[in-house]
Amino acid sequence: MRIEKLNENTKKNLLDDLLKRSPNNYGKFEASVQEILNAVKEKGDEAVFDYTEKFDGVRLDAENLLVTEEEIAEAYEQVDDELIAIIRKALVNIRDYHQKQMQYSWFDSKPDGTILGQKVTALQRVGVYVPGGKAAYPSSVLMNIMPAKVAGVDEIIMVTPPGKDGKVTPTTLVAAKEAGADKVYKVGGAQAIAALAYGTESIPKVDKIVGPGNIYVALAKKAVYGFVSIDSIAGPSEILVLADETANPRFVAADLLSQAEHDEMASAILVTTSMELAEKVSAQTDAFVKELSRGEIIQKSLDNYGHILIAETLDDAIDAANEIASEHLEIVTKDAFTVMTKIRNAGAIFIGEYSSEPLGDYFAGPNHVLPTNGTAKFFSPLSVDDFLKKSSIISYSKEALETVHQDIEQFAKAEQLTAHANSIHVRFEKRD
Repeated sequence: MRIEKLNENTKKNLLDDLLKRSPNNYGKFEASVQEILNAVKEKGDEAVFDYTEKFDGVRLDAENLLVTEEEIAEAYEQVDDELIAIIRKALVNIRDYHQKQMQYSWFDSKPDGTILGQKVTALQRVGVYVPGGKAAYPSSVLMNIMPAKVAGVDEIIMVTPPGKDGKVTPTTLVAAKEAGADKVYKVGGAQAIAALAYGTESIPKVDKIVGPGNIYVALAKKAVYGFVSIDSIAGPSEILVLADETANPRFVAADLLSQAEHDEMASAILVTTSMELAEKVSAQTDAFVKELSRGEIIQKSLDNYGHILIAETLDDAIDAANEIASEHLEIVTKDAFTVMTKIRNAGAIFIGEYSSEPLGDYFAGPNHVLPTNGTAKFFSPLSVDDFLKKSSIISYSKEALETVHQDIEQFAKAEQLTAHANSIHVRFEKRD
């Protein structure tokens, strides 16, 4: 891995480099995505089936679009019992963590008859997108569905591309069943997003779409925002390790590569105050690349977006971490919890050498759907909040309104909204 001194120039170049990976920079795909969206909006199922045949190589129809109970049972037979047990263990942790996020309605009353409050309501129907293709990600299924279940969403619709055999990956189906998906449809890509956003003869319109996908899925989610809500527009995976001379270089190297193996666009960054650690980590990553099954992908990722930055002070390293605002941030320093208090921007923070990033991906409980491409400066991880909406409650008695009605009328008139003022005035016109 390349080793550079951390300064304003290297930091700026790094940030510019990382931002090139944002879905906002893939405008050349937008026209073809919009064409798919328009076709599904206009033709419904017909367009969904045509695009599925074109992109996934399988012809579906209204009879086999929806995954059946028989297909789910078949999936359970194909998945190792030990893996099913692990999925169930992970679900307990994920459920327990997200239950602590739950919000409830509240009301506040005063003696004068004023009642104010907030009504918290779960979304009625949400769509969960799960990538297919070469890799299966049952962990992503759990992370997207469970907060919706905890929130109390009435209906959870999952979509995922079918294989050439017209079936869904068994581990994906098992995870969907365990997490509580109500229906699973065999459709992926931009056409799946369109179906969820607009509705078709077979797939119902949802209120919100969550879940990661390729650039076509990301751009489709961006385009349908407003017709439906979305969680975020996910970019390539990222990890930043903040370390000092006390860190174990073998552990650090392994953690960096855990994200680099996702794809060639993934980013792996070490920011450290120790040149010795930097050199050892660089050497160790070279050794791991030769051993790991996805070594070719890892190497391209490191060549493109792998960096080791040497900071003069720990405060400089922390400032860089906050500026980069990585999806995953590991802190492996002498006093890691003190450093954590100075971190302002990160999707998820992992503290200590035994809190490696995959712990969060699979098992600990916090959600692994995280902001990327610097959006951790203003976005949060997927949570129960994403599946709740809030309504304000306002109730005034006649006596309570009477004491303030003139103030309201004057305020409205100041904005030249006389109908607003009149709406209040008519209730007390006999008294004025």
